[in-house]
Amino acid sequence: MASKRATDNSTGRRVTLADVARLAGLSPTAASMILTGRPDTRLSAEAHSKVMAAAEQLGYRPNVAARGLRTDRTQSVAFISDVVATTRFATGLIRGALQGAEDANHVMLVLETGGEPAREAEAIRAALDRQVDGIIFAAMRAREIFVPDMHLGVPVVMLNATSPRFPASVLPDEERGGREAVRLLVSAGIRSGIGLLGQSDAVEVGLFRSETVSRRVHGVRAEMKRRHVSFVSEESCWNWEPDEGYRLTRKMLKHAPDMRAILCMNDRLAFGAYQAIAEAGLRVPADISLVSFDDDEIAAYLRPGLTTIGLPHEQMGRLAVDLLLKGGGGREHLVPMPVVLRQSLRQARNVGSTRRGLGQ
Repeated sequence: MASKRATDNSTGRRVTLADVARLAGLSPTAASMILTGRPDTRLSAEAHSKVMAAAEQLGYRPNVAARGLRTDRTQSVAFISDVVATTRFATGLIRGALQGAEDANHVMLVLETGGEPAREAEAIRAALDRQVDGIIFAAMRAREIFVPDMHLGVPVVMLNATSPRFPASVLPDEERGGREAVRLLVSAGIRSGIGLLGQSDAVEVGLFRSETVSRRVHGVRAEMKRRHVSFVSEESCWNWEPDEGYRLTRKMLKHAPDMRAILCMNDRLAFGAYQAIAEAGLRVPADISLVSFDDDEIAAYLRPGLTTIGLPHEQMGRLAVDLLLKGGGGREHLVPMPVVLRQSLRQARNVGSTRRGLGQ
């Protein structure tokens, strides 16, 4: 057997199924049934053992392209995104999808477009040229994606995104997440002196950010109403970035000196709020509690750590691949947003980061 393997390697020729069958002393058909895991082959255990040993000895690898011609399956999927792969904000999406593809014995082709329509069309053509078994369209920030009007002919799942053309989508359950943020504050005994950082209904009349942001806001507002609690101050900004969080927190503290807590629409706003609170001679959470959204990787390194409602990106990526390959799409799939309890919320006794499901 050793000499046979050396001969094949020395010629540089790819080891074929016929080589494996010849070494095992069986027909190519029998060897194929064993290697592809066909049930009820009616072949003996000895035959199975010979074929597997021959394949290992020769270093046999199945020809995926040839199999694809026979089965119309290439064991590959395409992941087409705007900037998911080149930014740190949504890398969990691609990590989860890669793991899901690996678990399903598929290869994932990653294509990034920067959100440019021309590059999106090129990426789709590249994926279809490689005869992928399905396409995942992903976005860094949850939003509706315009997919070029091209015939795809393969299953499609939208990840952290929606499209009127493709109903199968995987999204974070933002409404429940918004409700949970309010429940955290109330359960900590904070029912007054709450500020909202990043959004104001009075200022944003007629404005539309995205469907998922709208759901987050609706969840917050609905739970505040259900709990008979109101905001003492609301500050709106279009860009949810640290500099805006810093500026608007200073403004809120000036006009609402009885502030006891701030609900931030995302972690980056909260980063700025920390600085403004410290400059005012106040402490988190002794004077002001903070609750936020997204669980940015920096949130755990703040002191005290930031309590936040996380984005379940890895679970979403895995689910998208699973739906794509098992045909379970056709509708919207919402993934629960985990609560990450840290020390920015008073009476949150957990030391370090603790994650739990909503409603627990």
